[in-house]
Amino acid sequence: MQIPSVLPELWMGLASLLAHKLRSLLTMLGMIFGVGAVVAMLSITAGAQQEMVRYIDLLGVNNIIVEANEAVDRDQLLANREISPGLTFRDARAIEANTPNIEAMSPRKSFSPTSVLPPTEQDVPSLIGVLPNYIDIYSLRMIEGRFFDADENLHSAPVCVLGETAKVALLGYGSAVGKYVKLNEVWLRVVGVMAPAATAEADIEGLDTDDRNNMVIAPLNTVMRRFEDNNSYLRDEIDGIFIRVKTGADPIETADVVRAILTATHNDAGDFALTVPAGLLAQQRQQQFIFKVVMICIAGISLLVGGIGIMNIMLATVLERTREIGIRRAIGARQRDIVRQFLIEAVLISIVGGLIGIAAGFGGSKVIALFAGYPTVVSVSSIVVAFGVSVAVGLLFGIYPAVQAAKLDPIEAIRYE
Repeated sequence: MQIPSVLPELWMGLASLLAHKLRSLLTMLGMIFGVGAVVAMLSITAGAQQEMVRYIDLLGVNNIIVEANEAVDRDQLLANREISPGLTFRDARAIEANTPNIEAMSPRKSFSPTSVLPPTEQDVPSLIGVLPNYIDIYSLRMIEGRFFDADENLHSAPVCVLGETAKVALLGYGSAVGKYVKLNEVWLRVVGVMAPAATAEADIEGLDTDDRNNMVIAPLNTVMRRFEDNNSYLRDEIDGIFIRVKTGADPIETADVVRAILTATHNDAGDFALTVPAGLLAQQRQQQFIFKVVMICIAGISLLVGGIGIMNIMLATVLERTREIGIRRAIGARQRDIVRQFLIEAVLISIVGGLIGIAAGFGGSKVIALFAGYPTVVSVSSIVVAFGVSVAVGLLFGIYPAVQAAKLDPIEAIRYE
């Protein structure tokens, strides 16, 4: 019963919009810009959040990463060594002995090989030495062979595990297990190949991730005893420590303990950096929330301007159609019928403007992703929120003109010219 009674007003509203196409379009501009801005901004923040979560997964949300700040020249090295021994195995032992909630820990020693066999035209893979529990710290998955074990590390066995990119660059697409690669002057037998890992494609403050796909991983003792770095005098004994915190423990609190230990053993020299992925995630989420609120407020201003435009046009429409309103009242239309008629017209403007705005926001987000290289994700929730707000604005700002139209005296309205 109710739906058919709305149809005449709906057709009348559409006819009114089509009769004044340019005016209707100009009235919708505020809605188009507002809704488009909401959709685009929410898609940008959602994309940034997705990228951040992906990078945190790469680093390990329960992990703590300690990196040595290597000296850039001999003078800086001597200045540092006067107060700090640099990052050492002693630091690793102190952290393990005095920090609660540590599930696994591995020191790291890394090198940049100057020569490699078989030769490759790609970037030369980096080499790192770690303990066998590195595979558990980062939950690595093997697609071929296995990871090296504790006995191989103990005896400094010349074995290694390849990242997927390094494997293809050095040994091609066939099986790699059992084959040999030569880094500098050392031959290493391949015992396994890691599954492809996500890589950081954008820079985020506080995130420093190595490309595990283009990496050769060997036992820590093997790297320490079989490789010699020409710049070793500038290097710390080890250049990193990977720590995995027990499930349920707070990585940020554990990181504070680690930082306090290293600050004491290094005499506050500031020659190390500590990264807590969980803390970075919380910080990024807070920043993105603030960004989202600011952008929504800016978009809200556009919607407010659009609502004022709707009210202005609807008031002008009431004045133009005063005689029509009088005739409708004279033949039996009630005040609520007049209110409904003009409310429907106002909401139609916001609906059409909202739909165009959604399309503009969706297209804008894709353009940003294409040309700026910035990740964007258009979610259903952002579309629903933007569209719902636009309809609500049209309804809110259409009430006053609709009520003013319904209050017109029928006799005076008919006589109006």
